[in-house]
Amino acid sequence: MNFIHANGFTAEVIRSKRRSIAIKVSEAKVYILVPELLDNATINTIVAKKTRWIKTKLILQQSVANLKPKAFIEGEHFLYLGQDYVLRIITGTRSTLIQQNNELIATVSNKSPDPARLINSLLLTWYKIQADLILKEKTHLYSKRIGVSPTDVIIKSFKARWGSCTIHGVIHYNWHIIMAPEAIIDYLVVHELCHILHHNHSPAFWSAVATYCPNYKDERAWLKLNGPRLSL
Repeated sequence: MNFIHANGFTAEVIRSKRRSIAIKVSEAKVYILVPELLDNATINTIVAKKTRWIKTKLILQQSVANLKPKAFIEGEHFLYLGQDYVLRIITGTRSTLIQQNNELIATVSNKSPDPARLINSLLLTWYKIQADLILKEKTHLYSKRIGVSPTDVIIKSFKARWGSCTIHGVIHYNWHIIMAPEAIIDYLVVHELCHILHHNHSPAFWSAVATYCPNYKDERAWLKLNGPRLSL
C-alpha cells in the first residue's frame, strides 16, 4: 500500500526501518512514515484517528500559501481587532497614520523616495502602539479577576508564538495579536496570566483558563487556523 485515500485527502505511505510512526504534512501533501512490517489495518486506523489534525494542517498550509505580500498601496486591506480597514494615502508635510471610521489614513510626503516602505513603517509603529495600550489594559483587567500580579508586560515580535510567561511572572505578547478579534485577544491574555498559577499545560491550567474564558477551545482553534493572516 503506497497511498491511503482518506476522507478529503490522499496520504503517501513511506515504509522504512524506523521503529515509530510519524505523520508529516508538507506543501499540501500528507506523508505517513511507518515501520516496514506494520500492517495496513493499523495504518488506516492511525490515519482515521488523525484525520481532523491532518485536515487542519492542510487548511492552514493552504491559507499561508494563498497569502499575498502587502504592497502598502491605496485601497489595500488591513486587520485591526478583527475588522477590515482600508488603507487611504494622502500627501502632506508630516508622515502620520490615523484610524478614522473604517480607514487607516497614511499621510506621506510627496518627496518620500519610497512611499511603500514608509507606510509599512507607519503601520508597524501604529500597530505596536495599539497593542501596547490594549494588551496592557486587558492584562490589568484580567489579572484582577484571576487574582495574579504579573511583574511586567512586554510587547514584542515572535516568529512562532503569540505570547509567553516567564517563571518570574513577566508576560510577553506578540503585537500581531492586535489584528485578531477581541475574543481571541482576551483568550491570549487569560492564557498567559493563568501560567502564573500553573506554569505548564496541565488539566489544572486548562481548567483555570476555562473559568475566565469558557470558549477557549474555539478561540484557540481560530488562532491556529487564522494566525497566518495576522501579519503585515
